[in-house]
Amino acid sequence: MIDSRPRESLKLDVCCVLALLFGGISCTTVFAQETPFLYVLGVVQDAGYPQAGCYQEHCLPGWENPSLRRGATSLAVVDPGAGAKYLFEATPSLPAQLYQLNLVAPDADYKLAGIFLSHAHIGHYAGLMHFGREVMNSDKLPVFAMRRMREFLANNAPWSQLVSLNNISLKSLRDYQTEPLGSIRVTPMLVPHRDEFSETVGFKIFGPRHSVLFIPDINKWELWQRNIVDEIRNVDYALLDATFFDGDELPGRDMSEIPHPFVVESMELFDELNSAERSKIFFIHMNHSNPLLDASSPQAKRVLENGFHIAHEGLRLAL
Repeated sequence: MIDSRPRESLKLDVCCVLALLFGGISCTTVFAQETPFLYVLGVVQDAGYPQAGCYQEHCLPGWENPSLRRGATSLAVVDPGAGAKYLFEATPSLPAQLYQLNLVAPDADYKLAGIFLSHAHIGHYAGLMHFGREVMNSDKLPVFAMRRMREFLANNAPWSQLVSLNNISLKSLRDYQTEPLGSIRVTPMLVPHRDEFSETVGFKIFGPRHSVLFIPDINKWELWQRNIVDEIRNVDYALLDATFFDGDELPGRDMSEIPHPFVVESMELFDELNSAERSKIFFIHMNHSNPLLDASSPQAKRVLENGFHIAHEGLRLAL
């Protein structure tokens, strides 16, 4: 295949190879200096891991060992050329996630230029409270959201205070209308979900070289007006809803009240994809009960053996 990337990108690849051969600097560091990238800040469902009030066997390791704790699902997009960084979701884990982002894209060099929100479930917007006057007291931080999501924030306390005090500035998103951000482009896509307070969207994120599909929450793939298999084929990476591994995960709970595509269902649906297309997929947004959080579990090994990936905090993908 002919590489159609700009000459500057090809030079970076040569630098990367030399770095790997002779040491001294990592390949990801080379790209971080020159090329936009996506950085995973959290991988768990809204409540993080371990979840509040969970003292079952699968949660205890997280309480006993802080290194095993995981934050709610959030991504960052860093654009070195523009000196800008963006958050996708403002989670309850925001303080730790901002610190982690500062390590890879320091505030001194990268302005937090905006936050994209998918919907009004707590794991996706509750972290906005940290931008208020009680904490960071930010100044007109752009928050990109769909119409119902904007109305929810503007008309309900305490979020409305962020708007009235100009801590945040609400920016309009529209279904499948692209938002240009320098060398980055973001396209929201409506998806079916439990829309009690707002609509729900996934995102396509485009960089100068690569594209990402990010859908952390959806009811079931077959309920979407778009074909998820075709959507995967049309991007370079896909970070997809993996809230529950299967229907036996929450004994005594009516799973129809919290519909998501089970990972086993997704793997069956994606079976028609070839190995290169499967390798694009990173399962994300895992519930605290999901065995994929344990890399040594049989379920995690099954996912990997089938050619898929499991997203982890610190994952970096060049855009």
